[in-house]
Amino acid sequence: MTGIEEFEWEEHYTMGPGSEKEYQKLKKKKPSYTDVFNLLKLDDRLNLESGILAELERTTDRQKFTLPLAELEAVMEDSENAELLEDYSLWFFTYL
Repeated sequence: MTGIEEFEWEEHYTMGPGSEKEYQKLKKKKPSYTDVFNLLKLDDRLNLESGILAELERTTDRQKFTLPLAELEAVMEDSENAELLEDYSLWFFTYL
């Protein structure tokens, strides 16, 4: 899995005045939409603002993060899971 687009914290650096050097430093500690993650599990709790939360592990350093499932997409674009993730994101952002 990877991010559909920039995560909220990244927008200051990718679309705003943030410095590239600081952005690269923060990407080592925070999840980035350019990272690839393995899905560990879906969180049992539902977050009313973010929907279903996914517990992930970054493939490069095994660092763990919890991110909204609606902000993620499958790396293998033509898989069944990719279609399910896309459908969930579309539903979430359209109706909630």
